[in-house]
Amino acid sequence: MALDQSTDMSLSRRAMKAELLDAETELSLAYAWRDDRNEAALHRLVTAYMRLAISMASKYRRYGAPMNDLIQEAGLGLMKAADKFDPDRGVRFSTYAVWWIKASIQDHVMRNWSMVRTGSTSSQKSLFFNMRRVQAQVEREAMGRGETLDKHQLYQMIATEVGVPLRDVEMMDGRLSGSDFSLNATQSMEDEGREWIDTLEDDCAQAAEVVEERHDRMRLRAWLAEALSALNDRETLIVRERKLRDAPRTLESLGQELGLSKERVRQLEAAAFKKMRKHLEGRGAEAEALLA
Repeated sequence: MALDQSTDMSLSRRAMKAELLDAETELSLAYAWRDDRNEAALHRLVTAYMRLAISMASKYRRYGAPMNDLIQEAGLGLMKAADKFDPDRGVRFSTYAVWWIKASIQDHVMRNWSMVRTGSTSSQKSLFFNMRRVQAQVEREAMGRGETLDKHQLYQMIATEVGVPLRDVEMMDGRLSGSDFSLNATQSMEDEGREWIDTLEDDCAQAAEVVEERHDRMRLRAWLAEALSALNDRETLIVRERKLRDAPRTLESLGQELGLSKERVRQLEAAAFKKMRKHLEGRGAEAEALLA
């Protein structure tokens, strides 16, 4: 459940009053959780480092996400860190937890930054959270050298500094430069203003085209039925099984059913098509395509 503002403040106050763990106590709590699944030890370990999670969450407020949501995500990252922490590796829990907390917060920020997915690869994530800082650094250094960078030069230098393709920098700048725009927004301030979505071209077939296509399809079916009526029962069976099924039968299987050789079935099929083509002569290319 999401935290409200009062819960957020209460949690922050409790976190600031939580105990500070020494290395030995931290290690014993980690062993108790890993080996015995002692929930009291887990609670004590997580509570002690909640102030770290809140401190890290506060650094991401500039991305527009509510602080209580950031704290909640930081707490989830802290829980994951506690669950996966291996005390035998000789690393302090706080050092290990930082990476899980950071990953959880950053994933939340990127998921909620825009309705359009901003990026998913590690390089795109690095660019998302570092682009403005690197851009300011590059512009500051260029100004110190008395240089003026155009947009292409700026993008190229950012791409080199962060280690990502130039196209990723161009894309990310566009995503960071503005928020999502609703297609249901009106084009003017007037009450009867047309919405932007009304300016989009409809890719669907028009009503007249739908009716015409349906008419053509019915006409072709009627021609096919007439052509089939010119065949005898055996020829009709062969044509239906060979051409009018989603999974056409083989000459061999039809031959076994009719008591004929595969070659004889092929000859009957060719003769049937010849009759049908003769019947469809004069109907146009569309009719002839039925037997292609």
